Amino acid sequence: MVVFAAILALSVLIGALVILVAVAISKQNSESSEENEQKKDADSTIDENAAKAPSKKQKQQQRPRKERPQQHTFSHQLLASGLKSHNGNVTCLDFSSNGKYLASCSDDRTIRIWSTKDFLDRDHKCLRANVEFDHATLVRFSPDSRAFITWLANGETIRIYKMIKKDDGTFNFKPAPEDFPQRHKGIILNIGIAETGKFIMSASVDTTIVIWDLKGEVLATINTNQITNSYAAISPCGRMVTVSKDGTWKLWDTDVEYKKQQDPYLLRTVPSQVSEGSRIALSPDGRVVAVSNGSDIAMYSAITGELEEEFHDVHSKEITDLKFDMNNRFLVSTGDRAIRVFHNVIGYRAAIQDMQTMLKKSPNDGVRQRLQQQITDAENALETVLNGPKN
Repeated sequence: MVVFAAILALSVLIGALVILVAVAISKQNSESSEENEQKKDADSTIDENAAKAPSKKQKQQQRPRKERPQQHTFSHQLLASGLKSHNGNVTCLDFSSNGKYLASCSDDRTIRIWSTKDFLDRDHKCLRANVEFDHATLVRFSPDSRAFITWLANGETIRIYKMIKKDDGTFNFKPAPEDFPQRHKGIILNIGIAETGKFIMSASVDTTIVIWDLKGEVLATINTNQITNSYAAISPCGRMVTVSKDGTWKLWDTDVEYKKQQDPYLLRTVPSQVSEGSRIALSPDGRVVAVSNGSDIAMYSAITGELEEEFHDVHSKEITDLKFDMNNRFLVSTGDRAIRVFHNVIGYRAAIQDMQTMLKKSPNDGVRQRLQQQITDAENALETVLNGPKN
């Protein structure tokens, strides 16, 4: 009896297990069937969407194209060329004293050296000097044209580069082992090198001027104790021009005897359109003045003060620098990534007028012949600029 009860209990247990297994299999089949149905529905939906939606290639074609910012264009009869190589905005320009090179510095961490003999060519090649870990805001050639100095924006100090000439006529640019120490507390207005090449000057808007030797030792610190310094430019002829917020530019004669306590004296005050960041340049022969106002340039006769020429919207941004070349042939400007090169026709005309006056006064036949030849050459050069070369 006990054995029969045990067998009966075992049979019930096995039957229960069979029922549980059957139920589980049935449930699994049901879920599998539902999953298959859902998968079919999903596949059907995907197929429908695929039929409706465009392909990836079509999507790319349908996406609106991002328009590149248009490059600023400028044209004028007196525009000789445009120099384009920098990837950032150009901040400063300087011509070498031998007239062969133009230096430009930019916030793209480079300084470019251009050959002035290529200004009228279609292609304009340049040499590149890298500014490591910084960028230059000012650049100035040494008097012997064998080096240049820069003002570093982040380092707030001076760095010297030597120009080492190679066999092919190009240069390697070697920075000095160490930069100058920091001395200024305000924004730097200008830097320069004495004609002797022995001293370097840096001027700040905080009214201080520091005189350095070539190794970076401070020789003197001058505090003008005046109001903050303003922009000025001086010419090798001994005259200086300044631009003021009062809407004028002034021409000064600095060729005086300072040992006799003579001060530079004012030659001319001329009304002009100016702005907060106006720049001014005086040609090396002292005959022409250029003044910037925003992105415009006005050119004046330094002899008469008359407005001779205007250029509008020269750059896409405010003009940051103006310079005349050492031979008085060109005026260059910058205010974006490009450098504009203009023919200095005002200088040609002023030179012709001066020589014609000298011709009338000269009693010497030899001098008169030389002057007449120079006048003819200048007139031919002016004719070529205005009307192109004769065939």
